[in-house]
Amino acid sequence: MPLKPSVSVIDYGIGNISSVVNALLRIGCSPKVAVDGEILRRDATNHIILPGVGAIGQAMHNIEERGIREALQERVIGDEVPYLGICVGMQILVESGEEFGDHKCLGWIPGRTCNLASIGESLRVPHVGWNTIEPKREDPLFNELPDTHFYFVHSYCVECPEQFVTAETEYGGSFIACIRKGNIAGVQFHPEKSAAAGDTLLKNFLGI
Repeated sequence: MPLKPSVSVIDYGIGNISSVVNALLRIGCSPKVAVDGEILRRDATNHIILPGVGAIGQAMHNIEERGIREALQERVIGDEVPYLGICVGMQILVESGEEFGDHKCLGWIPGRTCNLASIGESLRVPHVGWNTIEPKREDPLFNELPDTHFYFVHSYCVECPEQFVTAETEYGGSFIACIRKGNIAGVQFHPEKSAAAGDTLLKNFLGI
């Protein structure tokens, strides 16, 4: 019998996570909030979501300071718990990021997080608004989506090898919207603010 979905939402002091929690409640899941590594281990849920809005350097500082990085390594890499990184939670999956300096990230997926302005001249940054994503390969997150319009708010984007890219979008040029490596997935947009498509994507994640 499959495990009933349970999910930890990591609150590491970057952005307001209430919209993610509320979206999960809306689709019938009661999330647990983990503010440090000890709680993340103790709750032992079978899904993990790491959202975030803000700077990569501050995100990594808080994750290290709260013991979350070690706990994530144990649960996501060691136990292969499905992980969904949202916005900054996706951007820190790669090896490094250039926001306000050069920062070492989680390094689970080869690549780098760069300024969005690098993909096209005269782009208005931050990128705020609805965009259509274009899936590049099959991914369980995309099952039975009612549409492919999602809400974006960001100034940086991930660059990584094509084999890890599951969807792209256009904003003065093409950039990566979704990535995956095994049980690890990231989305640059905010499913919790993306109406029916976002709710479906979150349900799909909980079904993994």
